[in-house]
Amino acid sequence: MTTTGAAGTPESPRTPRTTRPGTTGPATGERERRRISARVRILLWLLLVMAVALASVAATTRSILLRDTDQRINGLLAQEAGEFANFEEQGFDPETGRPFTDPGRLLRVFLERQYADLDEELVGLVGEVGSRPTQIIQQREIPVGRPLHEDADARRRIYASPDSTGTLERPEGEIRWAKVTVARYGGEPAAAFVVAFHPGREQARADEVFRVLLAISGVALLMTTGIAWVVAGRILKPVRLVRTTAAQLTEQDLTRRIPVHGHDDVAALAETFNAMLDRLERAFATQRRFVDDAGHELRTPITIVRGHLELMGDDPAEREETVRLVTDELDRMSRIVEDLLLLAKAERPDFVTPEPVQLAELTADVFVKARTLGEREWVLDGVADREVHLDPQRITQAMVQLAQNAVQHTTAGQRVRIGSRADGSRIELYVADSGPGVQPQDAEVIFERFRRGTARRGVRGTGAGLGLSIVRAIAEGHGGRVDLRTTAGGGATFVLTLEEARP
Repeated sequence: MTTTGAAGTPESPRTPRTTRPGTTGPATGERERRRISARVRILLWLLLVMAVALASVAATTRSILLRDTDQRINGLLAQEAGEFANFEEQGFDPETGRPFTDPGRLLRVFLERQYADLDEELVGLVGEVGSRPTQIIQQREIPVGRPLHEDADARRRIYASPDSTGTLERPEGEIRWAKVTVARYGGEPAAAFVVAFHPGREQARADEVFRVLLAISGVALLMTTGIAWVVAGRILKPVRLVRTTAAQLTEQDLTRRIPVHGHDDVAALAETFNAMLDRLERAFATQRRFVDDAGHELRTPITIVRGHLELMGDDPAEREETVRLVTDELDRMSRIVEDLLLLAKAERPDFVTPEPVQLAELTADVFVKARTLGEREWVLDGVADREVHLDPQRITQAMVQLAQNAVQHTTAGQRVRIGSRADGSRIELYVADSGPGVQPQDAEVIFERFRRGTARRGVRGTGAGLGLSIVRAIAEGHGGRVDLRTTAGGGATFVLTLEEARP
């Protein structure tokens, strides 16, 4: 169903909205907004890895400090307990000169001779084991936390514990302790020596180191963020150039290239991208040249065919002549198209497929095929006897084309020489005629497409001017060239100079 616009003209049904080439549609724009750049992703991953590593270092350092603290405390507790046990076994009361008989006296004398470390308490408890101790003898106050001699519940729990060492958790702070009981004096009251250590300050020091490491890690992350942002930007600059250049490329402009700096992977990426652009530019140039050449050369035969068909009458003879002319033009169009397609294929890497070939045999085959092109004095001038690597079909095609060119510009009975020679890795195949030669002003243009020169050696050819272009394409496909030289005694010599391809 159609609708009518304001001016009365029919309007077409609605069609989906499309975007022009080079513009960004809504979906594409949304994806662009959601996309995270490679620079940001690299930075985020780097920061994540560094944050985990630095946090692990800080946590490991704290764990090591706490472990060392535990080992030092355990060693200190064991040392103090051992010293008291030795004193109990071997000590003498300085007043009597005899072994101690009173646990309280034993504890008092021992504690008077000791000097506790910071955060360490040496306490003597006298009473019945399992009950609240009745006498407290303390050696030293502690600078932080609640001392053991002020905490009756803690004393009772340590005194009543069957263990010799342990840890006491309190709201005021943790206590690590070791205990040596004194209960070998018959009816004397039981007693115990307790060494207690308050690890809070040592643990706080480890926590402080942990916080300092975290702060340093945070500063390092900030510095790394800035440095990594700059470095990632410099490294990824060629990648951004690739993206920008690719976005700006059009079929009409493929000349932009990325500057290459350095020899790293990013530089290799830029070189690869530039090489791809070179191939694209050549491909598009070949395509445009094919279209331009086809349009230019096919316009004339199409006009001729149309004109004759429009003017063709009912006379049988006239119709037969028109059909003959039309068929001839169509054949010419077919040859032009085939030649253009062949030149277009010359840009492909598989245009030539080299294989081992006996050069003498190839030269002889070309000579035999060329003899059928016209009544000339054909001479097999020279033959190089060696095995070479080239595409025999393409080389035969080029040599036959040169022979056909020589036939077109010579007359019956004139000499045409075909031969080959080798010099090291260089191979030459040539066709020499005794015709009028090539004018100097034409020597530079005869290998171009559709160029026949101003005076094509006296005889006007009937081709489209693509033959020598095909010969040059075949020579260049083998990594060589085609040269025009003057024949001794008059005439032209076309030489295919090839560097032998290796398998």
